[in-house]
Amino acid sequence: MPLPQVCVCYLLREHDGRTEVLLGRKRHGLGVGRFVGPGGKLEPGESATEAAVREVLEETGIRVAASDLEPRGLLTYHFPHREAWSQESSVFVARRWSGEPAASDELEPEWFALDAVPYARMWDDARFWLPGVLDGGAVRRTFVFGADLASVVEERNGVA
Repeated sequence: MPLPQVCVCYLLREHDGRTEVLLGRKRHGLGVGRFVGPGGKLEPGESATEAAVREVLEETGIRVAASDLEPRGLLTYHFPHREAWSQESSVFVARRWSGEPAASDELEPEWFALDAVPYARMWDDARFWLPGVLDGGAVRRTFVFGADLASVVEERNGVA
């Protein structure tokens, strides 16, 4: 059975001579309290690109054009101790958009310099792949989370 499809989009900007990424602290639901990139579940019939455009707008108030999304890869998450959390995520980066980030029911957005991304306050897998994506790379990995539903206990290159 195919895994639920989700997306995430990292907005990057140049500010005071350094590159920053927009993250948001989750206000409720899966990952509450953690910093994440804007994103979420694909709606029926929706592409990952369409979902990323919609989710960024809903969660931050920022409008990003589909043509400004840079596909950066695919992540597979397995939660053997809570299968309902298992999912596959399309990863995007955007450097152009309109608007300023505003808090929503889902996220409290905040800009972080790339050398100050709060990996310890994000999902455990982010530290393994997000630095490379924010530096211009791509990702195709699979992560298995342990019984604590928070720690990566196995990682694989490629998507399973």
